[in-house]
Amino acid sequence: MVDEHQSEVISKLMQRSRIIKVKDKTFAVTISERAIKSQIKRIAERINRDYEGKEPVFLAVLNGSFIFAADLLREIDMPCEISFIKLTSYEGTKTTGNIREIIGLNVDITGRPVIIVEDIVDTGLTMAHMLDTLKKQNPESINICTLLLKPSKLQVRLNIRYCCKQIPDDFVVGYGLDYDGFGRNTKDIYTLVKQ
Repeated sequence: MVDEHQSEVISKLMQRSRIIKVKDKTFAVTISERAIKSQIKRIAERINRDYEGKEPVFLAVLNGSFIFAADLLREIDMPCEISFIKLTSYEGTKTTGNIREIIGLNVDITGRPVIIVEDIVDTGLTMAHMLDTLKKQNPESINICTLLLKPSKLQVRLNIRYCCKQIPDDFVVGYGLDYDGFGRNTKDIYTLVKQ
């Protein structure tokens, strides 16, 4: 049995080695908060240039993109709106392929430029579903802004205009991304350690 002192020592060792435990899985840091913020700043500068003189609607996909969306919008220097939609296709560490719309869009996007803010695009099925749904509301344009992209997993063709970082086909948590609802609250991004 681990006493309080041992638990504290283990916790400090895990912090130093940049390893965390989320539920029954172990993860190691792969993208630091500093690197994430640097990429967000780079993407925001592009968006600021590309949308100069416009008033885009940022459409953040819940739950995973909430931290990314907040940090991204703090770097945007033009008039804009943000709204949220919740779609899901994950259970545990695997995508189910079944996409369910849970919370709908609550802002009129007709004739407006839309930027979808997503935490991660892997198969692209959720994004393709969302694009089909949004196009029916006649926006001026729709562009995708994702924190992470797994190009090797894409099953559909997507034009992803803004991508902070491409990653291999690994399961990641942190900075808004989760494992069964846990792990979203870390500042860094962690990759599942194969056991």
